[in-house]
Amino acid sequence: MINPRTALMGILPVAILALGGLIAKALIDSYEEPTPQPLVVEPPLVRVIPAEPESLTLIVTTEGTVAPRSEAQLIPEVSGKVVEISPALVPGGFFAKDEVLLQVDPRDYELAITQALAAVEQSKLRLALEQQQAEVAKSEWEEAGEGEPSPLLFREPQIAEAKASLTAAEAVLEQARDNLERTALRAPFAGRVRSKQVDLGQFVQRGMNLGQVYPVDVAEVRLPIPNAELQYCNLPLGFQDADSAPAGPRVRLTARFGGADYAWDGRIVRTEGEIDARTRMINAIAQVNDPYGRERSSAHPPLAVGMFVRAEIQGKRVRDMVRLPRSVLRGEDTVYVVEDDGTLRFRTIDVFRSERETVLIRDGLESGERVCTSPLEAAVDGMRVRVMDAGPTSGA
Repeated sequence: MINPRTALMGILPVAILALGGLIAKALIDSYEEPTPQPLVVEPPLVRVIPAEPESLTLIVTTEGTVAPRSEAQLIPEVSGKVVEISPALVPGGFFAKDEVLLQVDPRDYELAITQALAAVEQSKLRLALEQQQAEVAKSEWEEAGEGEPSPLLFREPQIAEAKASLTAAEAVLEQARDNLERTALRAPFAGRVRSKQVDLGQFVQRGMNLGQVYPVDVAEVRLPIPNAELQYCNLPLGFQDADSAPAGPRVRLTARFGGADYAWDGRIVRTEGEIDARTRMINAIAQVNDPYGRERSSAHPPLAVGMFVRAEIQGKRVRDMVRLPRSVLRGEDTVYVVEDDGTLRFRTIDVFRSERETVLIRDGLESGERVCTSPLEAAVDGMRVRVMDAGPTSGA
């Protein structure tokens, strides 16, 4: 008797082979020759920015260091021992106009005034005596004299000499008073002390340098400007009468102080008389009034001497300029313009000014034209592109 399990194992492989053959035949019968499809290449996707002409004020940027408008040395006009020093006479100290910074011992000069006063009184007495004697001599000559009187008779030379002596004595007195006044060393302006080389009890000589001071009503900044930037701002380069010269360009100075940014407004007041032979730049001088805030109470920090600042000089006003990112330039004077139908065109433009991040275009673009900002490795004039979106015009 045949075992059913053995019979099933013998039939199963044959059945599997038969089923596979049927499936293979069905696949072969259903095969169809593929139809070739044309290759479709999508145009590249680009971003564009609209050209929008505008009127704007040019800005010339530069940097410089704050310096005092002027600087003076503290020099006594008389000699003597220093008996008093102002608390303001220290490096960094502020002082008011006509404030006494240093006092030289005045006693010798007071004695000189006393002696000069005595000499004046003696000269006055001598002159009065000579004049009295002249009156007596004239009266006597009128009573008994004959002929032409001699000048010596009327004591004219003696009177003239007495008047000269009185004038000299008065000059000595005036000099003595001036010297006494000069024992107090005063500041001719409100300012600040840069350095000090004197102390209490020191004997100082006339003409000795005792320190350096500078005024604080105005601060100046020396700003180098490249030759190529001169065309963008109205600097006072030629001769200008100080009384009728127009106000120079405005300038904004900025600096970082104590972890925050601050700004000060000023003006360009002049340019230096020479072009820097090393850098070939012209140095413009900007002035800022009240740099230490003496005339106003504010938390604004001072524009201190030695501070490094960035400057933005207000330049000329220009019209119909298109400002775009520098990245739109292809070469020196070419941009890609995307037409309404998606065609990319090469456009030659007139670059008026290249700035750090933007470029000003004077001619070559019409208002509303779309300028491509996306980099294209193999751009061809007339190729098709797809526009992603239109971003806003980039400002400075």
